[in-house]
Amino acid sequence: MSQNISLDRREVVASLLKNRKDLLVVSGLGSATYDCAAVDDHPNNFYLWGAMGGTASLAFGLALAQPRRPILALTGDGDMLMGLGALATIGTQGPKNLTIIILDNEEYGETGSQPSATALGTSLSNVARATSTNIVEDITNMNEVNNISKLMHEKAGPLFVNIKIASGNPIKVLPSRDGHYLSNRFSESVLSYAKNKQGR
Repeated sequence: MSQNISLDRREVVASLLKNRKDLLVVSGLGSATYDCAAVDDHPNNFYLWGAMGGTASLAFGLALAQPRRPILALTGDGDMLMGLGALATIGTQGPKNLTIIILDNEEYGETGSQPSATALGTSLSNVARATSTNIVEDITNMNEVNNISKLMHEKAGPLFVNIKIASGNPIKVLPSRDGHYLSNRFSESVLSYAKNKQGR
């Protein structure tokens, strides 16, 4: 395990979502979704209860569909490792409004905390760098996290950020598991925002 892992995941997510403005969030299955629900169960959050490996791809599609809004894909290292192919497409298409943030605890927290490939030498930042994605070097302190929350709104993407967090599982805060409800809530929020913008 990395000797630099020390950040508390809930504190990190709270910082990222503190001044979210018009940010749309796609959160990966498991802990990333629990973190978003604990910090800010907002209609602009789209929770993935399953679909491991699909977070970055779904957020990429959303970024193309909503080019005027900042989009955040927030997920863990296990999910990103399963969906590495998405980075190649994201890098070549270059959506400026997309930020991908990995909460990297170097383990599969949902299935028993087995070591992931990032604990064994794989660098997700190096993989993303090879796909022409804009990279912020691995983050290990809260000052850097606070800076990222500002960058997300500056459309400097596609931005890839790997944040090293502490091992362990905080108390689970579970959002609704009703996929129909979550999908409708998210869609209605996005459409309402668009109508309000057009009416100005």
